[in-house]
Amino acid sequence: MARRRKGRAISGIVLVDKSQGSSSNNILQKVRAIYGAAKAGHTGALDPLATGMLPVCLGEATKFSQYLLDSDKTYLVTAKFGQRTDTSDAEGEVVETREVNITEQQILDHKISLTGPIKQIPTMFSALKHNGQPLYKLARQGITVEREARPITIYSFELLRFEGDEADFEVHCSKGTYIRTLIDDLGQLLGCGAHVQALRRTKVADYPIDKMLTVDQIQQLKDDNFINGDEANGVDYTALDSHLLPMDTALLKLPSIRLAEQDVRTLRFGQTVPYQMDDAEDVKVYLEETNEFVGVVSIVSGEAKVKRLVVTEQFL
Repeated sequence: MARRRKGRAISGIVLVDKSQGSSSNNILQKVRAIYGAAKAGHTGALDPLATGMLPVCLGEATKFSQYLLDSDKTYLVTAKFGQRTDTSDAEGEVVETREVNITEQQILDHKISLTGPIKQIPTMFSALKHNGQPLYKLARQGITVEREARPITIYSFELLRFEGDEADFEVHCSKGTYIRTLIDDLGQLLGCGAHVQALRRTKVADYPIDKMLTVDQIQQLKDDNFINGDEANGVDYTALDSHLLPMDTALLKLPSIRLAEQDVRTLRFGQTVPYQMDDAEDVKVYLEETNEFVGVVSIVSGEAKVKRLVVTEQFL
């Protein structure tokens, strides 16, 4: 007897405006529960201190979350000069205090060396793993391990405001960037130290900020749509589901092809199908007859090979 799946087979991406103090996983679980979704995943955790855009993938969209993990991000960050903390943000303990005697021009001059392709040593207070252990767990035990500098790209690092011992910046960066480390590095270059006072993610890939909803707003949409106003009668999910973005919005920059239904069926059985185009690692596939998103393939030597396909009810 087939095991019944818990939750709805709903798929799509909801843009959550994460609140300060909440963990990304806590937000994820709340959103999954509100939607009654069978499965969910986020696309790159935000620190509890941080707020802003956290795309949550529901259902089959979780298969494509990696593409958002790999996308560019944009942040608004407030830096506090004169203090370094062990976490490089306001939630850590102050480990060094120095006098702040810097000018706006010095900030502008030093941030140039932190713009473009650079290498960054991740903070110990990160989720990166060493011998299977997250670094932040080791850091909390007072253990420090050597971390390898990783290549990242800071596309822009704009100073928006500088007053006394604080400054606001807008940072557009590649995947793998630690804004806390960027601000700590800037503070070291300035000779006064610095840490992140506030952080807000305003952009993931090309998702519009005006489509974000807080968890409270998502919950209210559910509360407003109990059938006959009674939770026991269930929920009309129409309003909630209207805020889901199609799962292929995670793949906007990928090339796309269209295949006939028979070719798509062949792919679903794990076989390759002929398709003439230049070799490509990731290509979106749509059903020719209906323009339905099917998944992602690679093109190698004139053949399309399955990478990730959307499972429909027909193929459960």
